[in-house]
Amino acid sequence: MSEVNCAVHLHTTVARPPPFADNLAMAKHAPPKWSVRSYGSSPGSHAHDHFQVLWGLDGCLALEVEGKGATIAAGSGLVIAPNERHDFESKYGSRCLVLDATDAGWAARERMPQFAHATDLFARFISEAIENQLPVDPHHAALLFAQTWSALPPARRVRREIDWPELARWVESRLASPLAAADLAARACLGESQFRARCFEAQGCSPMQWVRRLRLERARLLRAAGMSVADAAARTGYDSPSALTAALRRSPAR
Repeated sequence: MSEVNCAVHLHTTVARPPPFADNLAMAKHAPPKWSVRSYGSSPGSHAHDHFQVLWGLDGCLALEVEGKGATIAAGSGLVIAPNERHDFESKYGSRCLVLDATDAGWAARERMPQFAHATDLFARFISEAIENQLPVDPHHAALLFAQTWSALPPARRVRREIDWPELARWVESRLASPLAAADLAARACLGESQFRARCFEAQGCSPMQWVRRLRLERARLLRAAGMSVADAAARTGYDSPSALTAALRRSPAR
C-alpha cells in the first residue's frame, strides 16, 4: 500500500458544540479525524469500522469498493461505509483530503456529493488548514463538510394512529354531554384540523357527523331494549324526545 499521511489532525483545542442543528449528533461519537494523504502506484486494500470520506485534491485515485469500481479525480469524492473492503491505487499519484468519522449521519447521505463545487471549495480550505496548522475545530469542519456534501433526506414523521374503538367508547360514555370536534382531537392527541382529515379518511364523515352516528346507534339500542323515547333522548344527548324521533325516522335501522 502506497499511502502517505501528510498531516494528521486539525487543531483540537477548541471543542464547543456546533451552534446550529443537524441530524449528525456528533458529540455522541468519537472525534472526527482529518488528514491529507498521498497515494502512489503500489496498490493497497483494507476496510475499517468507521466512515471514510475521500475528496480528490490532485491526480486520480482508482478504487474498487465491495467489487464496484470508482474513481476519485480532483474535485470529486466518495463515501466509504464501515467494513466495506476497498482496493486503491494511483498510477501517476494522487492527493486526497480524508475524513474518518463514526458519525452515522453519513449513512443517510449520498455516496457521491450533490454539491460538488461547494464541497470542493470547503475541502480545499480544510486541506490548507491542515497543512498550515490553522486553528479549525474538527467537529465544526466535519459538520459543514457533510452539509456541503448533500442534504439529509427529510425525517420521516411517525404517523400517530387513532384507536377508533377506544375513542368510540370514550364518546359513548359522554353522549349526554356536549361534545365538539376539538374534544375528540384532544383525546386523540392531534390537532383539530388533522383529526378532521383523519376522520374523513377513516370514517367517511366529519367528526360531529361521526358523533351523531354514535348517538343514534346508542339511542336505537336503548329504544330496542324498551327505554322510553324521553329517557333515551336524555341519555344520548338529544335536545328533546321529538328530536330523537325525527332522527330515527330519517335514518331507519339497516
